[in-house]
Amino acid sequence: MVNESVDALVLRLADVLRARGLMLATAESCTGGLIAGACTDLAGSSDWFERGFVSYSNAAKTELLGVDAALITAQGAVSEPVVRAMAEGAVRHAHAQLAVAVTGVAGPGGGSADKPVGTVWFGWALPGGTRAEVQHFAGDRAAVRAATVRHALARLLDLLG
Repeated sequence: MVNESVDALVLRLADVLRARGLMLATAESCTGGLIAGACTDLAGSSDWFERGFVSYSNAAKTELLGVDAALITAQGAVSEPVVRAMAEGAVRHAHAQLAVAVTGVAGPGGGSADKPVGTVWFGWALPGGTRAEVQHFAGDRAAVRAATVRHALARLLDLLG
């Protein structure tokens, strides 16, 4: 649901992951840990949430998640190849079977013609493979970050069926 609250999304995600015995990791750049925070706001989240990586800098993406520095240089931090590498790196570096990753331009500065403020790449590493997509959100920094958290969780639920 588009208007479903983050808390409601987390409750549904908790039920799905517990039922399937899956653990989740997060790899966050532009949200700075907000997705992990939303997940761990729920009591009992240790049953299904394994860890969160805050990889705000390019160096952190490389050091924490194993993203190739040359990939970041060639594609830019806000790109499909980098978000896929972030999601896959989170699974590799955690005791988790799936991960959600986000990298974007939350604003107010930092945008460009091809990656304006509000551009966010999402990656979901799942047992069946990695998915990625881009979204463009309107609003100020807080609005972009809030929309990113909501979309990351809602789309993960969609992908899990």
